[in-house]
Amino acid sequence: MEIPSKYNPATTEDKWYSHWMEQNYFHSEPDEREAYTIVIPPPNVTGVLHMGHMLNNTLQDVLIRRARMQGKNACWVPGTDHASIATEAKVVNLLKSKGINKGDISRDEFMEHAWEWKEKHGGIILEQLKKLGASCDWERTAFTMDDSLYESVIDTFIDLYDKGLIYRGVRMVNWDPSAKTAVSDEEVIHKELQSKLYYLRYQVEGEDDFITIATTRPETILGDTAVCVHPEDERFIKYHGKKVLVPLVNRCVPIITDSYVDREFGTGALKITPAHDLNDYEIGIKHKLPSIDIFNDDGSMSEAAELYIGKDRFAVREEIVEDLEKAGNLVKLEDYTNKVGFSERTDEVIEPKLSLQWFLKMNELAKPALDEVMNGNIQFHPAKFKNIYKHWMENVRDWCISRQLWWGQQIPVYYLPNQEMVVAKSPEEALQKAKDSFDLPDLQLSDIKQDEDVVDTWFSSWLWPISVFDGIRKPDNEEINYYYPTNDLITAPDIIFFWVARMIMAGHEYRKDIPFKNVYFTGIVRDKIGRKMSKTLGNSPDPIDLMGQFGADGVRVGMLVTAPAGNDLPFDPTLCEQGRNFSNKIWNALRLVKGWEVDDSIEQPESSALGVQWFEARLHQALNQLEDQFSKYRISDALMTTYKLIWDDFCSWYLEIIKPAYQAPIDALTLKQTLGFFEDLMKVLHPFMPFITEEVWHLLEDRKAGEDIIVAPWPEIQQANTKIISAFERVEKTVTAVRTIRKDKGIPNRDSIELHVKEGPDADCVFFPVAKRLCNISKIELVNQKPDSSISFIVGAQEMYIPLADTIDAEAEVAKLEEELKYTKGFLVGVSKKLSNERFVNNAPEAVVNKERQKQADAEARIKVIEQQLADWKK
Repeated sequence: MEIPSKYNPATTEDKWYSHWMEQNYFHSEPDEREAYTIVIPPPNVTGVLHMGHMLNNTLQDVLIRRARMQGKNACWVPGTDHASIATEAKVVNLLKSKGINKGDISRDEFMEHAWEWKEKHGGIILEQLKKLGASCDWERTAFTMDDSLYESVIDTFIDLYDKGLIYRGVRMVNWDPSAKTAVSDEEVIHKELQSKLYYLRYQVEGEDDFITIATTRPETILGDTAVCVHPEDERFIKYHGKKVLVPLVNRCVPIITDSYVDREFGTGALKITPAHDLNDYEIGIKHKLPSIDIFNDDGSMSEAAELYIGKDRFAVREEIVEDLEKAGNLVKLEDYTNKVGFSERTDEVIEPKLSLQWFLKMNELAKPALDEVMNGNIQFHPAKFKNIYKHWMENVRDWCISRQLWWGQQIPVYYLPNQEMVVAKSPEEALQKAKDSFDLPDLQLSDIKQDEDVVDTWFSSWLWPISVFDGIRKPDNEEINYYYPTNDLITAPDIIFFWVARMIMAGHEYRKDIPFKNVYFTGIVRDKIGRKMSKTLGNSPDPIDLMGQFGADGVRVGMLVTAPAGNDLPFDPTLCEQGRNFSNKIWNALRLVKGWEVDDSIEQPESSALGVQWFEARLHQALNQLEDQFSKYRISDALMTTYKLIWDDFCSWYLEIIKPAYQAPIDALTLKQTLGFFEDLMKVLHPFMPFITEEVWHLLEDRKAGEDIIVAPWPEIQQANTKIISAFERVEKTVTAVRTIRKDKGIPNRDSIELHVKEGPDADCVFFPVAKRLCNISKIELVNQKPDSSISFIVGAQEMYIPLADTIDAEAEVAKLEEELKYTKGFLVGVSKKLSNERFVNNAPEAVVNKERQKQADAEARIKVIEQQLADWKK
């Protein structure tokens, strides 16, 4: 079989992904096997692949591929989110480019344009995920506006309304003037800005006296309905019960007292604008103040503002300051740092605004969802996110679930001519319900009007693990009973409240069960100087370009190699180069092994037999490490364990031990065992690097149809022989030391040498034949003392000698030993310090403590040997 000299990712990736799809390996149906289920965090239908998606979906694919190889019925459900705000913005802009204004067309016409846009541009990201190797069950691809998912949302709204958990009311909401919709608290990003603090004086009614307030938003004085001071602030006692005139509009408003006021902020006097500040709103309710909404939905000044009508709020800020100065109301300006809320979707400054909206009561839903995490039924990885989750759940506020948009699930509420309303699944059902409930036999469909708003996008995605298996509409169907609860959720910590918490609530409410057993929180992908990767900064590479340059496997390794759970990932494209180099290393090892000729008549050499014995033990040790790392969701560590097993142990040591001499054949037994090891290595690497492993798998042996690595069984895990591993470690150190001496003394590898080992309890080693083979040692013998004209070295506490014909530089040897003694003493101090720490000894695992104690004993023995050697040299 002719194997190309270089590995070609491009042809390999397309070939094997197509093959896996043709074989239907990704598809799952309920059967007698144990289910392993992941639902993809649905990316926005407007989205394209970015580095965060790459990390998240690589992790999911690693877990799903491993589960498939473990014999589980692996089901990874893909899909996209309809993303109300982002998609509607795209469609509105598209219509504008065609000269169409959203306000000039009907809702149905707009929805036609939106669906047309979705079919043309939506879902690009799912196709891109295929390039990454994502083994999703594409037949199950879901979309949050699909009929079944749409209906599930409507059913849920009606159910929660009927339970008294959904209500309608005027509340202070976060208003996005760009999208012209309310957004939830979790969709507001607070940014620290350098602002100004404006000191403004309000004239006391009927007096030549003024009270000065400080504000960062002078344009909102047009909506002021009071000035508030602390009841115990002596500076303002004389003003109690009086009134002031609001500058420019001369509105007469009361001076009220409330202990809410911070006497240290500004002047200690606070302007109260109930319609445009949450805290002012609460004070307004308490003191029965009127509210004046001075902003239109687009952030321009409304007629209620009386001045600057139709002008943008920020333009008015500049203008009103000039007018206040002219009127003598501006006292001074100060630089001020404050946090300002921005819409996560549009990056527009949020406007607190009183609005009639639909809300979901959260307290009743939050308590059981908090308990599920705190009692360990749902595990967070890393666990530090439990405290963040707990804080939010204990301080949860009602969720504003209505959005002033058209793209989304329309709220199933119908308004009647008599100002009443009914909640129903369809207009026809609403009509019948209205007739029955309000004794309106003559009511017609044309008389009722459905609420114009849609529900928040998250109100559909919180049902995702249930609705993708149709568990809302058909709560006892085969699929929901088989696949739910799902196993693992891989997501970013910034949506722990948007999505994770709410899915747990929905799971408890509609399945009386958790939606997943584990949540793995990824970190944020940052550039090498710590900035979050984004299109705006121009510091985010195109993932498709990266895969073209380094191969999908190379990029997967690059993403995972420094991606510990919950910690940010400092990404550098050179990490992908490391992944590509690893592919090349594996390919070269394949070409080496497959290039050997076999001679059935040759007996297996002793060194090869020992090499096989060691690598089998080392393989099982690594398999046990991997089992532990996967159980703790230490995926990056699992990759590094696999990487080192292949690069260091297999390629650098094992193949060197067993490879035949130049142009000589290999014995059949060693080759068979080596191919078996190679197969197992490709199996454990497959979840991380699916493409090259499938290619190598088929080049190692001729396979029958269906014998693909993607469905090959995971290697059987056995107890590792640690005595063999420890013994080999001694030989590794011996070989390394001998090679260093050869290099330092200029002894060619072709010239054989002798190795003398000082007698003692640990003098002999079963793996010495391996050292003879690797170091061209003619004989190894035990001696009582150091031979003349020999150079010594130490492995652990064992002295060894290499006789040399030339005179040895005694001064150089003494200097080298003194340096080694200094290092070993420093090492001993560090280990002893750790062992003297009671906290470490009492809390660390026993195996870890024992390892440190062994290090301490070895260092003490080594110091004695070095000191004796120094004494001998100085005689």
